[in-house]
Amino acid sequence: MDITFLGTGTSQGIPIIGSSHPVCLSENPKDKRLRSSVLIQSKDSDILIDCGPDFRQQALSANCNKIDAVLFTHEHSDHTAGLDDLRPFYFRQGNIPVYAEKRVVEALKIRFNYIFKKDNKYPGVLTFDVNYITNRAFYISKTKIIPVKVYHHNLPVFGFRIKNFAYITDAKTIPEIEIKKLKGLDVLVINALRQEPHVSHFNMEEALNFIKLVKPKKSFLTHISHHLGFHDEVEKLLPENVFLAYDNLKISI
Repeated sequence: MDITFLGTGTSQGIPIIGSSHPVCLSENPKDKRLRSSVLIQSKDSDILIDCGPDFRQQALSANCNKIDAVLFTHEHSDHTAGLDDLRPFYFRQGNIPVYAEKRVVEALKIRFNYIFKKDNKYPGVLTFDVNYITNRAFYISKTKIIPVKVYHHNLPVFGFRIKNFAYITDAKTIPEIEIKKLKGLDVLVINALRQEPHVSHFNMEEALNFIKLVKPKKSFLTHISHHLGFHDEVEKLLPENVFLAYDNLKISI
């Protein structure tokens, strides 16, 4: 199973428009972060988790030519605004299966009403096969997906476990019953927004404490803001087998 980090930034990305913050001015490519998303490729299926406003650029950079399904963690724009850029896949493959909570789908119907229209639909608009998910395991082809329910302040958000890989973004609190789903991981991806505490995201200290609790073999931090610091400097401070993810990083499990 191959995982490509299409984006590892928070909602505004890095650099932030108009910012003179030193990290935003960095020339290191690893300090330039598009909105968070991952592509998971296996012999069974190619699965996209989240489709933010940078998706077109991300798909071109990753040479992505097939998507069998899209999983949505939640409805915020940095995770969903690239929906229309799935059209090339629709033209080649037909209807795109999407998996999300009903609340998330209803939000997408408001923002992308022309996609979800039943009557007099504009020619060329893509069509989704909508699959409502709850906090129960489901399958995409032969691949088992285990949702992990976390909270982004008060908003329920789904992370996902696929085999011995788990991807969690926008988490601030994770119930004990959900933590049990994360035992025995080879790789955990978890959000770490910045150094200072935040109302709806783990900061780095909270993310590292969570990693100590779960004990995966390796961990990667994502959904990063410029306030976390320079990539190369922060990575020197991390414990063994904990890494900062960066855009276009590829790992295999």
